[in-house]
Amino acid sequence: MERLFMDQIIDIVRRLRFEQSERQIARDLRCSRKTIRRYRNVCREHGFLDPAVSLPTEGELLVALGPAVPPPLAASTVEPYRTFVEGLVNDGVEMAAIFDRLREKFSYAGSYSSVRRFVHHLRPAQARVFARVETPAGKIGQVDFGYLGMLRDSSSGNLRRAYCFVMTLGFSRHMYVEIVFNQTMPIWIGCHIRAFDWFGGVPCEIVIDNLKAAVITAKLEDAVLSKPYRRLGLGYGFLIHPCPPATPRHKGKTENSIHFVQRNFHAGQDFLDELDANRRAKDWVMGRAGERVHGTTFQAPLYLFNHEEKAALMPLPVEPLDPLLRVAQPTVHPDCSAHVDRSFYLIPFRYVGKTLEAHIHPTTISFYDGTTLVAVRQRATKRGQRIGDPGECYPEAKAAYLRRTPQVCRAEAALIGPACAQLVEELFTRAFPLDHLRAVQGVVRLTQKFGPERVEAACRRALYFNDPSYRRVKSILNAGSESEPLPGQPADAEPTKQYAYARSPEEFLGGLFDDTQMISQGADSC
Repeated sequence: MERLFMDQIIDIVRRLRFEQSERQIARDLRCSRKTIRRYRNVCREHGFLDPAVSLPTEGELLVALGPAVPPPLAASTVEPYRTFVEGLVNDGVEMAAIFDRLREKFSYAGSYSSVRRFVHHLRPAQARVFARVETPAGKIGQVDFGYLGMLRDSSSGNLRRAYCFVMTLGFSRHMYVEIVFNQTMPIWIGCHIRAFDWFGGVPCEIVIDNLKAAVITAKLEDAVLSKPYRRLGLGYGFLIHPCPPATPRHKGKTENSIHFVQRNFHAGQDFLDELDANRRAKDWVMGRAGERVHGTTFQAPLYLFNHEEKAALMPLPVEPLDPLLRVAQPTVHPDCSAHVDRSFYLIPFRYVGKTLEAHIHPTTISFYDGTTLVAVRQRATKRGQRIGDPGECYPEAKAAYLRRTPQVCRAEAALIGPACAQLVEELFTRAFPLDHLRAVQGVVRLTQKFGPERVEAACRRALYFNDPSYRRVKSILNAGSESEPLPGQPADAEPTKQYAYARSPEEFLGGLFDDTQMISQGADSC
């Protein structure tokens, strides 16, 4: 018998009690007369049609009708192999492999769909139950990227793959949307900072997916977070909560927001470039997305944000944060430079050969050896720049060479004397003057061994013989011939030395000068 719904069966009993015809009942209830006749026979057999007796209950009707007859089903083509298939299912063999085994072993001629239906009948799927979690105002913010399609890059004019970064507040569902071209660490960090500025505060906890910019290793018990993102959380004071792998439902609010951006904001729209898309996205968030009645809260996200959630957010840092964008591991080369982003940063020479950890910030780079801060350098503005003071990074001998520039050498030579200054200038006026920098440095450095007066005399002698070179000056000093008279100069003549005195000897010595002169004359007469 066709089993109707219980309220229909009770209605049939009532109509039969009122002696309504089978034809009329079938027409009103839209069922067959044969079905009405069968229910009449059951009711007459159990005395349900007697007006003096109360209407039967649902339980009494179920007992009288007996168990429902299942619809006829055709036997499955897999039924002859039930025992074999049950064994494979218990061993965890997947359905495609079961289908292959049946064809190999039994020459099974049925379809793969038949195997699927049979296995699902053996192992019915269990309904999955999830608990909806609603959070208080200011507690949760959920973030993720969503793919939008191709968009023109304003800087290059080329079409590139575009993504939307979406941060959704868990209580109000108010969101921040930004269109970007990649999901790198600087973009990820920068989007967070701009989102916090957009909201005017920071949620207590940020729920993230396991994307590479935020999570290095995705584990259920303990996800390994990237250092830049962990530093951002410390700087802004929020907790980071990565979702377990393959569980996007744990951040369903931002997943729905991304779908809303894709379907409502982006779909069917034409944008000039990412600048135009971002400008229109902010208007859309404050208009259509912010003022709509949300399907879960039944209130406008912008209203809930302004009246309840904004005041519950944590305040922004007082001092502007210098966020960590990326961590690199450069090796210090023999020229005391570490290469980061095709620029060269000078590191103290004692770290040559070591691999350091470079923390890259928007304007600076900090180099660490373990937990020891080695150096902080300004970030290069173009490729190939060398950043750092060689005098601080090279050994003293090499640093002294680098510090003695042509200008410094000219100044030091002028202090030694006019002949030395003239010799140095002649060396620098020759072709390729920087090739003579070492020679000039050597001439100036000779004063450490021979003194400035002897070096000045040697330079004068080298100039006289038209050989202004470091080799000639040094050979004159080594031979001790700097004081010998030059050709045309009297043999007893000594090079006159010009000294500047504040007072004359007579004025300085006073009466003692005459006594000293007398003593000297007496000594000569003796």
